[in-house]
Amino acid sequence: MEGIFSRNKQEHPEPIQAVVHGKIPSWMEGILLRNGPGMHKIGDTAYNHWFDGMALLHSFTIKNGEVFYRSKYLRSDTYKSNVEANRIVVSEFGTMAYPDPCKNIFSKAFCYLSHIIPEFTDNNLINIIRNGEDYYASSEVNFITKIDPRTLETLEKVDYSKYAAINLATAHPHYDSAGNVLNMGTSIVDKGTTKYILFKITPSAPDLERETKKKKSSLKNLEVVCSIPSRSALQPSYFHSFGISENYIVFIEQPFKLDILKLATAYIRGVNWASCLVFLKDEKTWIHLVNRRSKKVSTKVYTDAMVVFHHVNAYEEDDHVILDLISYTDSSLYDMFYLKNLDRMFDNTAKITSTPCFKRFVVPLQSDKDAEVGSNLVRLPSTTASAVKEKDGSIYCQPEILCEGIELPRINYDYNGRKYRYIYATEVKWLPVPTQLCKFDTMTKRKLFWREEHCWPAEPVFVPSPNSKEEDDGIILSTIVTTQPQKPPFLLILDAKSFKEIARATVNVELHLDLHGIFIPEKDLKTEQETDGGKHESKGNPFPKTDDIAEASLTVKKHMEDL
Repeated sequence: MEGIFSRNKQEHPEPIQAVVHGKIPSWMEGILLRNGPGMHKIGDTAYNHWFDGMALLHSFTIKNGEVFYRSKYLRSDTYKSNVEANRIVVSEFGTMAYPDPCKNIFSKAFCYLSHIIPEFTDNNLINIIRNGEDYYASSEVNFITKIDPRTLETLEKVDYSKYAAINLATAHPHYDSAGNVLNMGTSIVDKGTTKYILFKITPSAPDLERETKKKKSSLKNLEVVCSIPSRSALQPSYFHSFGISENYIVFIEQPFKLDILKLATAYIRGVNWASCLVFLKDEKTWIHLVNRRSKKVSTKVYTDAMVVFHHVNAYEEDDHVILDLISYTDSSLYDMFYLKNLDRMFDNTAKITSTPCFKRFVVPLQSDKDAEVGSNLVRLPSTTASAVKEKDGSIYCQPEILCEGIELPRINYDYNGRKYRYIYATEVKWLPVPTQLCKFDTMTKRKLFWREEHCWPAEPVFVPSPNSKEEDDGIILSTIVTTQPQKPPFLLILDAKSFKEIARATVNVELHLDLHGIFIPEKDLKTEQETDGGKHESKGNPFPKTDDIAEASLTVKKHMEDL
């Protein structure tokens, strides 16, 4: 299994028919679209960190009980520059690219100067997000890349900073019932201040666009909702996601920070940008609540130092905001994903020093002015979380520990911002790679598992059943990478209620470990006439022609005979 992380993965731009075992529900039609790193070597150069690899999109298209797989590298400017030069020429999170030694001194000087205030890579490898009717590959920078979800073709590079003063943005926006996209970003030393920006993108009117026959970027409708000043202008907090309830945005300003001075000098000092992230274990973690109507920001609530990547959900109950998230006691997880460390997994010497912990914080919305200092302001009998009033009027929160060892959390998104019960996640113990899937009941604390030998499951995606009446009426989709060459990888389909397997679709390709993604129901996909980019023959129809299906079926049959 040596090199399973660093080995370049082949793309498969034409659809490959998967072999379906079991029966896929007849209502299940759409595309599971995933994103993650797939290429870690270019020419004689190699990336240091797994998060640096070139973005490889892949999809499973489901219709009429059949499944077709395809994959394609994102044709970002970074990808094209690297491939053209046959070496890494654009810096990434854990790998700094330096000028070709053959270049003259003027080229080298310009390269050094351009890294003082760097323009980040557009290698968007983390997630797939939606803006209106369009879909984008995203990362944590100011660039997103529009793609065709049917063919995986790269269509357009879009820059958030042309519409707002944003240098960084999360790859985990939220979507409301009106179709608005809510996201957060960081504005670094803009007019002397560093702040966190909450912004909203309202959907364009499709009918009006069709009438004018001119489609404008959905980001034209971007508006800044409010900003939160960073507690340190030169050390803003790193954040990967945020929470949202019916009336509040929940933002965690954690002591895992980006050091701007280190960032500006990293290139000259010969270090990567990852080294500019610092965890200050003696500092507080601040929990900010932004009122979605008044835009007022509450800044008096805090807890102990922690590192948060993924929020689970937030909701309101009896004048309290309940905030569920996954946290760590340090920032060691990032270090574990250096490729040299991942390769040590197989000799059992690679262990993370902090396991993920599923925590519930409770923040009282109405502070009792007459409450005694040191008293617990939480009045909910259903939780052991506390919020203690302090002398200076601030509120110190201590969480309830719901469970440990789970990551990449997903819920039924119809319950986002509402009281919910179930979370679907991967289980991570002492190794950074998941080995099983988990369904956790926040009410009973009961866990259900799916596990199979030699299998590494990806983030579980919940798809609700039509006309579902209960929160866990639906199915779970997860792409499964196998560590045994004779065992083909597959798309796993579980019944969300029982967490039992109902089907799997195996493919004769080498699947790559991915990060995040989205399921797009067939009804939400554009028709061929509406798709505005790409020249691929199968655009508008993710399925091959009848002759191609027959040929693919023979290939599948031969593959199964070989197995």
